[in-house]
Amino acid sequence: MTVPAPPARRRPLAVGRVLPLLLLVALLAPMTLLFVQAWRLTADDRDLASRERLGVEYLRALAPVTDALVNAQSAAVAGRPASGEALTRAVEAAASVDARIGDELHSQERWAGLRARIEALGARGPADPEDAFAAYGEATDLLLALYRKIRETSGLVRDPRSDSFFLQDGVGEELPEAVVAAGRLVDLALLADRRPAADRNRTTGELAALRMAALTPAGDLATDLRAAVDSSESADLGPSVLTPLDAYQRAVEALAAHSAPGDRSAVVNQAQLVGARLNAQTAAGQLQPVILGELDALLAERVDALARDRWLTVAAGVLAALLWAALGAVWLAAVRRARRRAAETRPGRDDGQGQSNGDQQQRAAAAPENTSWQPGAAGGAEPRQLQPVRSGGEPGTAQWGPFDAAR
Repeated sequence: MTVPAPPARRRPLAVGRVLPLLLLVALLAPMTLLFVQAWRLTADDRDLASRERLGVEYLRALAPVTDALVNAQSAAVAGRPASGEALTRAVEAAASVDARIGDELHSQERWAGLRARIEALGARGPADPEDAFAAYGEATDLLLALYRKIRETSGLVRDPRSDSFFLQDGVGEELPEAVVAAGRLVDLALLADRRPAADRNRTTGELAALRMAALTPAGDLATDLRAAVDSSESADLGPSVLTPLDAYQRAVEALAAHSAPGDRSAVVNQAQLVGARLNAQTAAGQLQPVILGELDALLAERVDALARDRWLTVAAGVLAALLWAALGAVWLAAVRRARRRAAETRPGRDDGQGQSNGDQQQRAAAAPENTSWQPGAAGGAEPRQLQPVRSGGEPGTAQWGPFDAAR
């Protein structure tokens, strides 16, 4: 009898083996894309905030240059001798800052032009007050242009936060314009007495324009600072900024009042006007470092937060890579285990079939040719011949007769 062979096991399809690997690769692609995008965005924001801090540093260096240049203009218009030491120190300090970070802020060309103009003013020293007023006016125009350049190249003008944006707009645009306009207003009021009567109407118009030029940025500065305080999450911004702002506003209001003539003539009280300008410039000098300090603190906090986000992005990327590696290891182990089981099953089936066929062949070779059954052959005993039975029913040695069977 032939023993039926066991059914052969079906081999796993190739799709079943490749599909987990394809899923792992498909999972790795979006993970890598998200990591790269998060890394780039965080790096770009951090670089922007760091560059803005450089702009704040440059603006801090330009503030003494602004005050010294306005004072030198007032001295030249009034005909007073000026030592120029304060302006020289401010220019040297700003030059050192420009030499260090001017290349990154692309300000070296503009600073070189401004410095050359300031040095030319100090060396030439215009004797005519009108010429001095015009020459210093050109220098202050270059200074305000440098302010705009720094705000643009440093990214301050594109700051994404409301509080820091209003702070940089106030300290980088409104405050310098107000200080320069206040100086020009006072100097023009002093020149009005020396001009002929035919130029009185023109002088009155110029004074009115300069008065608006001084009051408008001062009002915009107050608006910017209040908006920064309202939109900021910092609890220290309001108390530190609003107090010097109130002092500056009072000084500007006094300057506006003293610069307006009491009658149709362009004559004003020069002593009161000069004192009001000095008070406004002093208040601006107290307000400017406070604004720059708060702005720099906000930017430094942002840089630290972006650095933490960057490390969190790295940690998330490493964790995702470990999870992906773990899934890959599980898949690889499953593939190896399936191959090992397949290798163990195939040799076992072949050995069993060969052993069964060999046993069948051995039993067939050992069996006798005559396999018919005989009584008494059970138990391994030799078969016996049948003996004839006598008439008495007992077996005997006589042969049976022809009619014995009929009996």
